[in-house]
Amino acid sequence: MVVINCDMGEAYGLYKMGDDKALMPHIDVANVACGFHASDFNHMRKTVQLAKQFGVKVGAHPSLPDLQGFGRREMKIDREELTNCLLYQIGALKAFLDAEGLPLNHIKPHGALYGMAARSENIAEAVADAADVYKVPLLGMKGTLHQMVYERRGHTFVAEYYADLDYNADGSLIITREHEAKDPADAASRCTRAVNEGKTRSVAGNDVLVGADSICIHSDTPNAVAIAHAVREAVRPYLTAR
Repeated sequence: MVVINCDMGEAYGLYKMGDDKALMPHIDVANVACGFHASDFNHMRKTVQLAKQFGVKVGAHPSLPDLQGFGRREMKIDREELTNCLLYQIGALKAFLDAEGLPLNHIKPHGALYGMAARSENIAEAVADAADVYKVPLLGMKGTLHQMVYERRGHTFVAEYYADLDYNADGSLIITREHEAKDPADAASRCTRAVNEGKTRSVAGNDVLVGADSICIHSDTPNAVAIAHAVREAVRPYLTAR
């Protein structure tokens, strides 16, 4: 079975990012920004309340401390400092979840941190260190180093497929600072293939192996709502009941 997740709650102060309310009916799980790449205390609580209204589960989407770069730039950071950075962010979100009577569903690192954890053992270990405290599943990419580390550390691993990002020939994600609009029908078709066959076509034209326990859509993709609608209709037979 499959769930659809979305990175959201990424507004900041008076600045808006994505249409979270329009996306909520099409998703099962919200990955809520925790203030270090986007969001703030007001938007975090508003997003949690919106998810509660629509019956959507909420997980933490912590980042490297990079508001200026939206968390999509890599940086050097040691294991202990990163663990503390993650505990700080996840704890803030959990306070808002506690206030609304909701559980923390999972943890999913954001942007550059996600990619770094897929390649660097120290970074993946730091993510697992934070997950040790909250004892919730971790989202990531199948066949990567972070899957090996998370599972070795005893954490439930949820394999993600990306509806609105491209894949390199080696199966790694192409993470851009700004996302481009994608054709909803093509995204839906790729998601269906990922679910059925565990494969997707890379930008080089070869097939790469993927996991699709959960399908991700980014709220900052320009036509995210249209993609989410098309993907949900395409994979509806495989969806886990809310």
